[in-house]
Amino acid sequence: MTTAGSMDAIEALADKAEATFRGLVIDKRRLPMSQLQKRGVPAYVGEWLLDTLVPGRGLLTPEEAQKVREWAARYIPGPGDQEIIKHRLLQGETIKVLTPLQVEVNLNRGTRYGKLSLLGIYDAAISEDLPTLYPDLLRQGMWGVIELVNTGDGVAIQSFRPMQATINVRLFKEARRAFTRDEWLRLMLISMGYAPEAFTEAEQILLLARLLPLVQKNLHLIELAPKATGKSYFFENISPRVRLVSGGNVTPAVLFVNNATGQWGLLARYAVVVLDEVQTLKFERPEEVVGGLKGYLANGKLTRGGLHETSSDCSFVMLANIRLDENQHPIVNRVLVEHLPQFLQETAFLDRIKGLLPGWKIRKLSKDAFATSVGLKADFFGDALLALRDDLEIDQYCARRIRLRGARPYTRNEGAIQAIAAGMMKILFPHGEVTDWEFEHYCVAPARELRQLVWDQLYQLDGEYRQWDYRIDCDII
Repeated sequence: MTTAGSMDAIEALADKAEATFRGLVIDKRRLPMSQLQKRGVPAYVGEWLLDTLVPGRGLLTPEEAQKVREWAARYIPGPGDQEIIKHRLLQGETIKVLTPLQVEVNLNRGTRYGKLSLLGIYDAAISEDLPTLYPDLLRQGMWGVIELVNTGDGVAIQSFRPMQATINVRLFKEARRAFTRDEWLRLMLISMGYAPEAFTEAEQILLLARLLPLVQKNLHLIELAPKATGKSYFFENISPRVRLVSGGNVTPAVLFVNNATGQWGLLARYAVVVLDEVQTLKFERPEEVVGGLKGYLANGKLTRGGLHETSSDCSFVMLANIRLDENQHPIVNRVLVEHLPQFLQETAFLDRIKGLLPGWKIRKLSKDAFATSVGLKADFFGDALLALRDDLEIDQYCARRIRLRGARPYTRNEGAIQAIAAGMMKILFPHGEVTDWEFEHYCVAPARELRQLVWDQLYQLDGEYRQWDYRIDCDII
């Protein structure tokens, strides 16, 4: 139960966040009240739209809610509106819609065109300077407000107003100094959409660990958790540079490169690729998939059959459901990774995964678990986290300070712990100021836990790994 004292602390943090970040925060209650996500709009778009249409703090008023609903009904197309929109274009109307846009280039024809998948339009004419102004249109695409016209020769994009946050990572780091450690931790959780007071400190740290693939390049994770812990919801709503693959057929062409067309796959075009409910996905040519993943996870190189090669810093995440017993412990016959498809249980593949996040230790989400206060807007928050990838000073700091100890330490464990610890430091201490106790408690200890769970699987599955120490211990120097 929330007390008067805790309410005062929540309000004080909201005031400080608003004063420090000004127009980059939002009351997290406003998006659920708007019903925008029922129209297929992710949180990073919905919160941007709310701040544009009805800026302010507190619950949406009936008048504000009505304004948002009317705007959404007019400009956000539903799944059954494709032919209606095409008909209106044929009638000579100029159509204005909020939708994602991606640009593709055909070198053989010397053309570039816009793809509006939600509208069923895949060859819209665009201006030559549009992809130059917004290079992300050529990568993963961008959301924005688009004006469409029918020229007689086809559909053309007359104007494009992208939704984009302004991110200055130096100012973001400086803003950290305005908050105590506990205030910043709470602000990060609220920005993710969680109510900090609903979780224990151990659960809070595990929730923050879901941010690791965003702040660290090539940081590959597995999360095993029961249903209703919000693992896929977070990734789907944090950034357009994060791609959640849920259902369907996963092929080498989708992940790596299409050798027939030369088009690069998801791992080359996104910052984070997440396979949701991986145990239910259908993998085409699984041997080729795991072979390509082993090479990529080891060295960041993408190739397929030697025909094409490029490097990528995309982080790869696998989410899988896990069954629990009455004591909320995993029900397993052999090892935790038995919940993955058989071909992904190969130890040479698992060894390249930096950490295993024990999502079963996070309570299932109830209505009290969702944020009810002011946090960073999702579009700004996601961009800020991704910008921290380039902060190599923290990576170097952790590489200098963390060393494995023991009679037979395994080198790859050390690299994984250094990378995870650096990620946790970027999340909680982006300004680089951390005490030895904070570094151990909030950075090194979680890193050790996540890597130890991977090491446990390797130790049980393959006797080759038993020549090294079982327990992972670190010295902080």
